[in-house]
Amino acid sequence: MDNADQGSGPPEDSAPLPLTEPADGTPDVIADPATLRAACARLAEGSGALAVDTERASGYRYWPRAYLVQIRREGAGTFLIDPIPLRDHLAPLAEVMNDVEWVLHAASQDLPCLAELGLRPPSLFDTELAGRLAGHQRVALGTLVEELLGYRLEKGHSAADWSRRPLPVDWLNYAALDVELLVPLREKLEAELAASGKLDWARQEFEAVRTAEPPRPRSEPWRRTSGIHKIRTARGLAAVRALWEARDELARKRDRAPGRILPDSAIINAVLAAPRTVTELQQLPVFGGRVQRKQAARWLRQLHHARTLPDSELPSIAVAHDGPPPANRWADKDPDAAARLAAARTALADIAEHHQLPVENLLLPDLLRRTCWHPPADTSPESVAAVLAEGGARPWQVELTAEAVSTALQARA
Repeated sequence: MDNADQGSGPPEDSAPLPLTEPADGTPDVIADPATLRAACARLAEGSGALAVDTERASGYRYWPRAYLVQIRREGAGTFLIDPIPLRDHLAPLAEVMNDVEWVLHAASQDLPCLAELGLRPPSLFDTELAGRLAGHQRVALGTLVEELLGYRLEKGHSAADWSRRPLPVDWLNYAALDVELLVPLREKLEAELAASGKLDWARQEFEAVRTAEPPRPRSEPWRRTSGIHKIRTARGLAAVRALWEARDELARKRDRAPGRILPDSAIINAVLAAPRTVTELQQLPVFGGRVQRKQAARWLRQLHHARTLPDSELPSIAVAHDGPPPANRWADKDPDAAARLAAARTALADIAEHHQLPVENLLLPDLLRRTCWHPPADTSPESVAAVLAEGGARPWQVELTAEAVSTALQARA
């Protein structure tokens, strides 16, 4: 089966064809500078956009770096690059990639680890985001490939430990297939967007993804410990914080996922049980294991530290919110704000349905909540348009929603 066959797909009324291996076979992993330079020369001679993907090891490693970079270009083929040994030799790759449009699926997941390698697209096309804007209900890569191209991708290794070496051949096969049909998929989606008048909307969204700033670090990341709702006292929260921070320090040093150093459930169990001795700690689930026995003194020190903190250093039981309170409390705290939000949500749902869009892609829910909680003094469409734009809404979103939000801001309980 050649590339042209894969691009055209099987007849529309036939069952999806399993795509079990790349058209040109599974390429070898590039892990030395000379082979990389040769690959870059071939990529430079190719034509059209670059299909790009990465594989990480987020469930195994602390740092969300790329452990494999997959690239495909018409006329050049598919390349699997191991960036770990090539970290100081990627200039030739950057020279090629940073001058050509990229096609990615869920680009926001891949761009940070690629930027860490000095790889940044001058423009991009995001097939997941395009699928959402085009009105597809399910936008996983495999689903879109099956619906639009008629092939079934073999999945199953996305959550694997991509930091292991050597990488198994079936993993490499899976990784190569992830870029095999990205460009043909882009062509289908681009045609759909153009036919529905949404292509400019999509381009604005792609540029917003490409130029997005990294998210701000959370002020109290330990509060996201799973099961923390079981802890009802400030001193208990201090113990969670102490264990979380000690675990995070160790995870950083070892470059291991924090949950593999100590599960969240073990942190919560230790805080609830409040052991006073190593023996008592080791009687708890997880802590009695061979690996955890070596760290028992470390964890016990953190529990003791939290137990002896002065009250002035204990964390607040209430979580500080950077923004409005949860929407389900608005009716009690500010009935007018609740009325504004309800009216705005109804109006935006109607607009989204009319344009076959997910409502969250029409306007960010957080921006809508903030605008309804603290509306501008001037609620005219022009003033609201300025507020939405300042909050990060793209021009197409402002055009579709400003008038409806302006009307909603005048609602009263």
